[in-house]
Amino acid sequence: MPLRRVLALLVALTLAAPAPAAAQGAPPGMPGAGAIQSDTARLLPAFAPHGMVASQEARATRIGVDILRRGGNAVDAAVAVGFALAVTLPRAGNLGGGGFMLVHLAARNETIAIDYRETAPKAATRDLFLGPDGEPDPRLSTATGKAVGVPGTVRGMAEALSRYGSGRFSLADLIAPAEALARDGITVEADLADSLPRAAGRLGRWPSSRAVFFNGDKPFAWGQRLVQPDLAGTLRRIAETGPDAFYTGEIARRIVAAVREAGGVMTEDDLAAYRVALREPVRGTYRGNAIVAMPPPSSGGVHLIEILNILEGYDLAAMGAGSAEAIHILAEAMKQAYADRAAFLGDPDRVRMPVTGLTAKAYADALRARIDPARARPADAVQAGDPLPFEPDQTTHYSVVDRDGNAVANTTTLNFSYGLGLVAAGTGVLLNNEMDDFSAKPGAQNAYGLVGGAANAVAPGARPLSSMTPAFVFRDGRLLLVTGSPGGSRIISTVLQVVTGVLDFGLNLAEAVAAPRVHHQWRPDALLVETGLSPDTLALLRARGHRVVVGSTSGSASSIMAVPGGWAGAADPRQRGTLADGP
Repeated sequence: MPLRRVLALLVALTLAAPAPAAAQGAPPGMPGAGAIQSDTARLLPAFAPHGMVASQEARATRIGVDILRRGGNAVDAAVAVGFALAVTLPRAGNLGGGGFMLVHLAARNETIAIDYRETAPKAATRDLFLGPDGEPDPRLSTATGKAVGVPGTVRGMAEALSRYGSGRFSLADLIAPAEALARDGITVEADLADSLPRAAGRLGRWPSSRAVFFNGDKPFAWGQRLVQPDLAGTLRRIAETGPDAFYTGEIARRIVAAVREAGGVMTEDDLAAYRVALREPVRGTYRGNAIVAMPPPSSGGVHLIEILNILEGYDLAAMGAGSAEAIHILAEAMKQAYADRAAFLGDPDRVRMPVTGLTAKAYADALRARIDPARARPADAVQAGDPLPFEPDQTTHYSVVDRDGNAVANTTTLNFSYGLGLVAAGTGVLLNNEMDDFSAKPGAQNAYGLVGGAANAVAPGARPLSSMTPAFVFRDGRLLLVTGSPGGSRIISTVLQVVTGVLDFGLNLAEAVAAPRVHHQWRPDALLVETGLSPDTLALLRARGHRVVVGSTSGSASSIMAVPGGWAGAADPRQRGTLADGP
């Protein structure tokens, strides 16, 4: 692949890349301390004894902390944060997208996976994104109404609350802070100020979006006030009558009208029929710790465990954090997992997948034997493996833990930053372009360069494969780590490196989150590297045969970790305006 294509994909692989800023946090021993704004503080996690919220946007974090302080549990707080992010982080927080939530119930020692991923409309066909020549047309799957999947976020939040909330707060209670922010307005700053100019082209195509996000002929700028009255009205109707207010009636009609005017095929029946799916998480172990993560249609959990199984055969700690030797092994393990992703994974309700085989230790042993510890394998030499047979029948992440040890890892997305860029007129709801996560054709790459196969083909009602990886780590039966990240195809590798940073290299949580990241997804055949690694390390990697591309930042891994006396939180310093804090 030409280097210019690799560099173009490198840009696409990052949902947003503002200049790194100081992390927000407090040193251990300072319960509930506010954000510290300094270069030295970026490697100090926040600390709180009675719970923690870590998210990509400070106002949303504070809303979640307030719910915990008032006696809510982790799910209550997570739902409030989710609705708040739809207002304060519109490029990724959403009502018009979907996602995955892991919920851990400490008293029952039970973890549940809530799949509120978008679905394909019933009129979607296998060749929906093919042009007249029979080849994939990326514009159809990213820039037209055909790109919009049926949103799942509103039903997902409501379902999580009704099943696993504390009972102290109604849905209306938890929506109220978000509604107030939309109605009264928020100051444009931090991530919002960074992202709006970069999304001006996508948003500016649609008069309904310009009416919300533009001040005259330019997007709102730093210090100006963004008021979203239509979104406030939508939130109010959901608060008053529940999620059906979004999926039927006037809001649904306006969403469908917007999608169809943009060339899409969604109907009101598609919205009315949307349902959340409860799934069994995927599970594995790594160096004696239990790993619990999201199952398909997320590929994240399966391949996080697959890669960790491969890495378990190496002494990464002896290699050293950030060493060329350790990075080489990480990259080679990543390549194999992404090749398997293309071959095997899709919607579990429609295709049979060898999940048990892919996550088996014996399979990892076979894959490890293919790795040359001294030399990189070119992509053409890496093929999908042969796991055991099929067993029978731009994105944001936040983490929450409450005083009882209940936890939520939630990753939600519109796909691109600001999704399709289209606001459904009269609703304030930004619509996703998530349908690009399907395979337009076996072997074709999506906008993030990921190769897809027949298992992830477009089909009516299907859920597209995702890389979102909300994850928990348990040690001796007790919750140790809650993590996840945005970042498109780089989500899996981001979460992987937070886990290995803590478990292999002994980094504190803030260090593990801030450490420079690498990524290899098999195709394109390039090792993507953040700035921060030494020139000597890069030279050693190139000498091993890696095609190293140094580029923009990767992910925003808002994470929480158990520490003596309470919880440490780290909000990723790669984005501005993030916050980890506790009650």
